Amino acid sequence: MGFAQYVGARVLWAVFVSLVIVTITFLLLSFAPNPNISQAATQAALEGGDPSEAVERERELRGLDQPLHVRYMDFLEGVYTFDWGWSERRSQPVTEALRQSIYYTAQYSIPWTILTLLIGPLIGIYSAANMYSWKDHAATGFAFFGWSIPNYFFGIILLVVFGVWLEWVPIQYSTNVPVFSLENARQLLLPVFVLVTGSIGAVMRVSRNESAEFQNADFMKTAKAKGVSPLRAYAYHVMRPTMVPLSTTVVGQLLAIFLGSSLLIELVFGIPGLGRLTYDALIAQDTNLVLGATLLFTFVAVIGNLLEDIVFTLLDPRISYDDR
Repeated sequence: MGFAQYVGARVLWAVFVSLVIVTITFLLLSFAPNPNISQAATQAALEGGDPSEAVERERELRGLDQPLHVRYMDFLEGVYTFDWGWSERRSQPVTEALRQSIYYTAQYSIPWTILTLLIGPLIGIYSAANMYSWKDHAATGFAFFGWSIPNYFFGIILLVVFGVWLEWVPIQYSTNVPVFSLENARQLLLPVFVLVTGSIGAVMRVSRNESAEFQNADFMKTAKAKGVSPLRAYAYHVMRPTMVPLSTTVVGQLLAIFLGSSLLIELVFGIPGLGRLTYDALIAQDTNLVLGATLLFTFVAVIGNLLEDIVFTLLDPRISYDDR
């Protein structure tokens, strides 16, 4: 199997996985109570009308009287043509609501991801280079602290200390400040710090364990014997082989934190991003918006795993494609 065939197979697998998740989402929503129908029946009863007729009229209006397979095909067509329906809570198309939320989520997700990718491997390799010293223990303790403490709890503590007591950062996120401004950097400082602390621990631990294997390898001894500077030796002979297994871990770790923690972080700091949008949609029982957010998270996870497989293929050409 060549590279093109491998990538094609992974793309087909990603399409299949997304189709399975989309189908499960459709079935769950199909058999869940529809709040609009309940409201129509209640409204008809209060006005002295026939609730049964109101229910049938509402089902016909929303196309719920159609057979399940017909609604499923219409649903699939809408998913893959990005016609994800209308958000009643926000009175706008679902895709437009998601686009506006991504704008705010990206403002803290991009710097958080960049800082994690830059700092995590460096601390891990530095910890491995000073293994079992106080520097190693301090870095390991920091990693376990960031990994174990819940992000929302850590965010609340920081918000109370630096927002309420010291008044160094604003308590409530403001959408009126320019994106590239000092005010925006101040209000995003704590969310980015909390997420970096939570994600850097896993990256640091993996890079430490992987790089420790190469510390006393023969090629490192040869490089030191030839007088290669420690910085150059670690960059070329430790960092590069460490990044191969690390690349398979980083994407999964970042996706898990992005999908799980973004909702809690946005609730704590009041950021109107994807997590806050999904939470509000669930509370308001906005079915189309919940479905749209689920689809978006699904596509992000599927595409992220696809990129992870391709990057691993490019970084490690020694392994046969048939074994992956």
